[in-house]
Amino acid sequence: MGRRPVTVRLARWSAEHPWRAIALWVVFVAVCFVGGSAAGLNEATDEDQAIGEFGQAQLIVDSGGFDRPATENVLITARSGSLDQAAAKAAAQDAADRLRQVDGVASIGTPMPSRDGSALLVPITMSGDPGTAGDRVQPLRDTTAKVQDAHPQLRVEQVGGPSIDKALDDTLGKDFKRAELLSLPVTLAILIIAFGALIAAGVPVLLALSSVAAAMGLSTLASHLVPATDTTASVILLIGMAVGVDYSLFYVRREREERAKGRSGLDAVEIAAETSGHAVVVSGTAVIISMGGLLLAQDAIFSSLAVGSILVVAVAVIGSLTVLPALLAKLGRWVDRPRVPLLWRLTASRDGQPARPRFWPAVLKPALRAPVATLLISVALLLALAAPALGMKLKFPGPEDVPRTTAAMQAYDRLTAAFPSNGTSHTVAVRAPAEQADRVRAALTDLAGRTAADPLFAPAEGDGPEIQVSADRRVSVLEVATPHASRSDEASRSLHELREDLVPATLGGIPGVEYAVGGGVAASEDYAAHIWAKLPIVAAFVLALTFLVMAWTFRSMVVALTSIVLNLLSAGAAYGLLVLVFQSTWAEGLLGFTSMDAIVTWLPLFLFVVLFGLSMDYHVFVVSRIREAVDRGMPTREAVAHGITSSAGVVTSAAVVMVAVFSIFATLSMIDFKQLGIGLAAAILLDATIIRAVVLPSVMTLLGDANWWAPRFMRRRTPTPAVEPPPAPAPELVGAR
Repeated sequence: MGRRPVTVRLARWSAEHPWRAIALWVVFVAVCFVGGSAAGLNEATDEDQAIGEFGQAQLIVDSGGFDRPATENVLITARSGSLDQAAAKAAAQDAADRLRQVDGVASIGTPMPSRDGSALLVPITMSGDPGTAGDRVQPLRDTTAKVQDAHPQLRVEQVGGPSIDKALDDTLGKDFKRAELLSLPVTLAILIIAFGALIAAGVPVLLALSSVAAAMGLSTLASHLVPATDTTASVILLIGMAVGVDYSLFYVRREREERAKGRSGLDAVEIAAETSGHAVVVSGTAVIISMGGLLLAQDAIFSSLAVGSILVVAVAVIGSLTVLPALLAKLGRWVDRPRVPLLWRLTASRDGQPARPRFWPAVLKPALRAPVATLLISVALLLALAAPALGMKLKFPGPEDVPRTTAAMQAYDRLTAAFPSNGTSHTVAVRAPAEQADRVRAALTDLAGRTAADPLFAPAEGDGPEIQVSADRRVSVLEVATPHASRSDEASRSLHELREDLVPATLGGIPGVEYAVGGGVAASEDYAAHIWAKLPIVAAFVLALTFLVMAWTFRSMVVALTSIVLNLLSAGAAYGLLVLVFQSTWAEGLLGFTSMDAIVTWLPLFLFVVLFGLSMDYHVFVVSRIREAVDRGMPTREAVAHGITSSAGVVTSAAVVMVAVFSIFATLSMIDFKQLGIGLAAAILLDATIIRAVVLPSVMTLLGDANWWAPRFMRRRTPTPAVEPPPAPAPELVGAR
């Protein structure tokens, strides 16, 4: 016999030295976690995240060294009818007197009436770091509440960036706490149903959680090379739980299956390592390649997500090849304890063979008996589902997409109605030689005058435009407001009018001038353009490398090509479904959202790489079982039937876990997470059902022996080491050709 594969050698050593393997894993996880905590997190800066003209504007503003303290406002309006001006002024004075006594308040501005007299605004400047203002704003809100109690005939409320940040943090904190409380019990419940035994169900969760802990520490260390963002930890948890449970599920299921055939514990672990362990390595490589494609986006956010995802997948693969065999060897038949009586009878093997499924053979019949018709119908259905993706629009969510369940957002709506310049705004950032500062100020004043007469813009409140100038007189900043919602067509037109007409006309003639228009609307448009430009590059990289990995793994160019096509169908259908749900209004009441008539800007690129990576888990596992049967001499049609029916249980269980966990995200308040949850859940569901149980068997049955064609240099020289031949499939599945 030749040298055994590395997966088998690792598994055998771990199984023969279980306590050493377990101890090494515990030490590895602890060192990673503690080392990461000691090193501290290096977060991405504005310079790291600068994209397009918006990023250029942000860098110009930062170079000015402006002191930009956090600001809040006390908004005074009537509960009904017109505002009593005398009562409003008395309430404003009361608020100012009380707030001056609050720690964290630097100054109180002069009360400012709205143009229509419907509101009075008291500006507040906070002291301290603006980045932590949201954590320190509660005493101000408590004081404003006391003012409200003293003036019940008026509506007195606090609104501003820190207040909104605090309200959003509270909302998201509750959302994520609920998601965390739901996801773990749901995952355990599904695994208990799949295995019928508590310990067997707990092992995948244990490996997944330990992989996430190790990857969290490693990603913190890696942040000193690739700066991290605040979303990295959430993605590590999401991806880590998904792949950690999947890989363990595949491995444990195969080990139990081999033990049920009468294998010894060590032999069962070896066979699981040779088959499922090999599939785990291949699928893990595919996921790492997909996530690595994000690095080509040249974006700090995606680079951070890529590093975190790659680390957690790599750790999960290592764990499944080392500590998992050790646990299984040490537990032995105890892995099937304690048994859940009814579920155990449904999942247990009989006479050394797994219980024969009934549902999946019925699903497979059309694909095996009429592959051409089944393939055409299923592909047509997926293409029809993907068609709406051609009309996909990308935008960042705006303030209007934040749930109105909080008092801060309700106050924000009243603020922007009374004072439009406090809503959506564009930032005109200018850098020029210091001697040109007066000309820059004159040009910006002219610009403000031109926008004041244009209905696309909101006139400045108070005495006129406020132009900020840096201490060295080289950087000047003007905020130009628009009364329209940030993702409206009117807001977009106002941005383009500034960039293409007004700003060049007023600033273009100044010697040595450099300018850019930023702000929320600019960030949305520039980032969408960035995503559309990078998506083809990332997709080409992922497709090319995945093709090479699949071709070399299965020694077949045809299998590699069909893998790519099937995953593209799956991703396209997920995109189309996402557009159908979220760019329309029919599902608003069902899912609890307000349509933004667009998909969140970052989602298509992220969704593509995640889906392409995760769907390869199922594909590699299923095709590996089919190839294994073919290598034992079984005809392709029978091998397809055997491979899919024998893997259906574990693939279904893994898919149900993912769909359930991802669906929890659809219950969160923010539109970003709703779209992410629905997109991932729908894609995994489509992939594990229509793609793997209908399209894949149709294609492989139709191609027959051509599935395994490869150039001479790629063909296997010797047969795969013998694994016990699989049982023959049910006669009704194969039939006559």
